[in-house]
Amino acid sequence: MGPVTELFAWAVPVWNDAPVDHTWVTTYDNRKTVYPDVSAVAKAGQFYWYCWGAFHSQGGSPGIPKGYLGKQSGDLGLAKCLVQANVDCQTSAAARGTIFIYGVNGVCHQLANQVLYATGTGRKKPLTVSKSRGYWLSSLVYGTYGSDTVSWANKLASCGAISPTIADAGATTVPKLADEFEERAREMFGDDPKLLARFLALRVEINHFVSQKWPGSTPPSAEALNARNQALFEQAAILLGPRRFTQFFGFEPGEKIDLVDPRMLEPFRRK
Repeated sequence: MGPVTELFAWAVPVWNDAPVDHTWVTTYDNRKTVYPDVSAVAKAGQFYWYCWGAFHSQGGSPGIPKGYLGKQSGDLGLAKCLVQANVDCQTSAAARGTIFIYGVNGVCHQLANQVLYATGTGRKKPLTVSKSRGYWLSSLVYGTYGSDTVSWANKLASCGAISPTIADAGATTVPKLADEFEERAREMFGDDPKLLARFLALRVEINHFVSQKWPGSTPPSAEALNARNQALFEQAAILLGPRRFTQFFGFEPGEKIDLVDPRMLEPFRRK
């Protein structure tokens, strides 16, 4: 579909001292080449996907040297079709992929994964931003590619990643990828099949719940979304218990984790 190029995934704290990371994708290694802004990126013939965040010239996050999450070759044309590059999500609907409403359909993790879907060429699994802080909590709530699975299937079809007949049949027929959340759960909790089954069932229930339309015509506030998400985290903590919850998610039960950044959502709500 397009030229093959390396896609790089990056992380920085969502805000100073935040326990979770913002993630984004580029076609260049910002450890070696630093651009001051997106205009310079475009002028150099490179691409930057904002992924519901601000422009960051470089990465850097606690425990993640220089914020580098990984790289993998991918189809540049597909990546640009799935999510528009070099444009802020606040100003371009195409730059949002199918994370149409930040915090409702997903957060930066899901949008970065949508770009990185283009790295799933041949027999390779697509790269994801799973090494970022807060990722597994995000995946519990929104899934790997966002809560709107039907729109995601249609987007894949429109970009030629799957056939239109598959998309028409429903999101459940999107080509089956290895579910990294399930793989992680099986690796950690495979010694307790009943707990594993209940945990995976809970994730399905949560994903279904989150995919339902939020009541009203105005997107919910970041405060409301974070409170909703916190309640979902607590359900997982009750099921898993403190030790296993911390083992899987990297946080203590009850620790307040805000996945939704008000700075991204509030301007969108005022439009």
